[in-house]
Amino acid sequence: MDTHDLLAVSERRQQRVERVLAAFFSDSHYRAKALGAPYAALWETLERNTTGGKRFRPRMVMAAYEALGGVDLDAAAHVGAAFELLHTALIVHDDVIDRDFVRRGGPNVSGSYRDIAQTAGIPMPIAEHRGMSVAVIAGDLALFNAYRLIDRSGAEGILRTRLHDLLDEAMFTAAAGELYDVDFSIRSEPPTVDEILDMERLKTAVYSFEGPLQAGAVLAGAPRDAVEALGAFGRNIGIAYQLVDDLLGVFGDEDATGKTTLGDLREGKRTVVIAHAATHPEWESVAGLFGSPGLTPGDADRIRAVLESTGSRRFTEALSRDFANRAWEALVDPALPDAVREEFRPIVAAVLGRVR
Repeated sequence: MDTHDLLAVSERRQQRVERVLAAFFSDSHYRAKALGAPYAALWETLERNTTGGKRFRPRMVMAAYEALGGVDLDAAAHVGAAFELLHTALIVHDDVIDRDFVRRGGPNVSGSYRDIAQTAGIPMPIAEHRGMSVAVIAGDLALFNAYRLIDRSGAEGILRTRLHDLLDEAMFTAAAGELYDVDFSIRSEPPTVDEILDMERLKTAVYSFEGPLQAGAVLAGAPRDAVEALGAFGRNIGIAYQLVDDLLGVFGDEDATGKTTLGDLREGKRTVVIAHAATHPEWESVAGLFGSPGLTPGDADRIRAVLESTGSRRFTEALSRDFANRAWEALVDPALPDAVREEFRPIVAAVLGRVR
C-alpha cells in the first residue's frame, strides 16, 4: 500500500470516529440543555477539548480490527471513540494535577472556566480553583461515557465484557502511572531509569497502544495468542514512542514538533534521559537549574550539554531503538497474519526514524 493509500485509509477511519463522537456530543448537548445553560456550556467546552487531536488511539483500534479481518467498522469506531474519551478524561485530569491552563495552544477546560471567572471579577486564586473544579467534573463525564460508547458498539455478552475489561485495565494502569509520576516530583532521591520506564508503561503505553490494539483484536474475534502478541507490540512500541517524545521535548526542533524545548526542563519532568544523567557527577552542576520556573534558554543549553557529555541522550536513543525492535519481534509472531505486519510496520519505522 503506497503513501496515498495509507493516508486515505487513515482519513476514512478518522471520519468514522468523528461521526461517532459528533453523535455522542449532540445527544449529550440535548440532554444537558434540559438541566440548564451552564451545564450545556460545560458539554460544549468538553467537546472543544476533545477536538483537534490526532485520534491516535481510535486509529490503533480500527487498524488492528481491520488487519485481523473485522468488517463492522461502525462497531470499531465506537470502541475507538471510547478510548478517545478515556484519553480526554486523562488529559483533562492531568492538566488539573499539573496546574496547566493551556492545551494545544488554547485554554483547556481549567483555563476556560478560570478565564470566565476572572472576567466576572473573581480574584485569580479563586478563579483558578473554579477552573480546576469544573475540569474535574468534565473529566469524570468523559471517563464514565467511555464505557457507554463500548455499550453502544453493539458488542454483547462475553465480547462486551472483554472490551470493558480492556478499557478498565487501561484506566487502572494509567492511574497507577499517574500516581508514580506525582510521587517522583516530591521524592528526595531521583527515580531510576527502570522506575521511569515502568511509570511510562503504566501511564501512557497501556492506554495509548496496548489497550486499543487488543480491543481491536478482541472485537475482530482474534484468537488469544494473537491478542497477546499485539499487546506485546503495543507495550513495547508505546515505551519507544514515549522515550522519543521525551527526547524531542528537550532536543527537538520546535518548528517541527510544535512544542517548546524549555517546558519539560522548567517543569522538572522526570524522564529516562534525566534519570540516566542524574547518576553522573556532572549532573550536580545543573541540578539546581532543572525544574526552575525561571529557566532561561542559556540555562537549558547548559543542561543539554550535560545530557550530551554524560551519554544520556545516546543512552535514551539506543533504548528507544531497543524497544522498537522488541515491538517488531512481537509483530513477527506466527499468531499474527501478514496483514498486521504490513499495517503496523510504518509505526515501527516512524519511531526509529524519529531518533535518527
